[in-house]
Amino acid sequence: MENNHLDSIVLGGGCFWCVEAVYQQVEGIHEIVSGYAGDTEETANYDAVCSGRTKHAEVVKVSYDPSTISLEEVFEIFWATHNPTTPNQQGNDRGPQYRSIIFYKNEEEKRIAEKSKSNVAPKIWDDPIVTEIDPLEAFFPAETHHQNYYSNVGDRNPYCTYVITPKVQKVRKAFADKLKNTSSS
Repeated sequence: MENNHLDSIVLGGGCFWCVEAVYQQVEGIHEIVSGYAGDTEETANYDAVCSGRTKHAEVVKVSYDPSTISLEEVFEIFWATHNPTTPNQQGNDRGPQYRSIIFYKNEEEKRIAEKSKSNVAPKIWDDPIVTEIDPLEAFFPAETHHQNYYSNVGDRNPYCTYVITPKVQKVRKAFADKLKNTSSS
């Protein structure tokens, strides 16, 4: 079934594998593409970005159906499933490529993001929120082997076991009412 009423937002909350795995659980999310934003196409590749020498962040482009899940709800999950209080770091992942960031396409998305950062995130986190909110100039999809990483690799990779699986479990518990019905799959 094709849905012509999808919207999208680009989010960075550390390693894109983590953010992708979290949103793949959520009803109303139709596609998640791991990628890079914040710098040029010439340097939009895993090796360059992971070096920390580019201005890119590892991000995901989350395509969602606003009639099923609102942008505000997308942001609620974002704040709850990564640490937006640590500049350039998520757990052991360190560097500017792992910063907490929201890339908006228009003034309405910017307004909703800023409101959520001011009103929702501080209810979850005691420390100041350092998440950047910047205009999206370009999104560059990551290499094919980085797409659907957790779904494809799962706990065969220790990083997935110790970093991603707890985030997925957290979203399943905290947002049980927003999960996809997977009983038929």
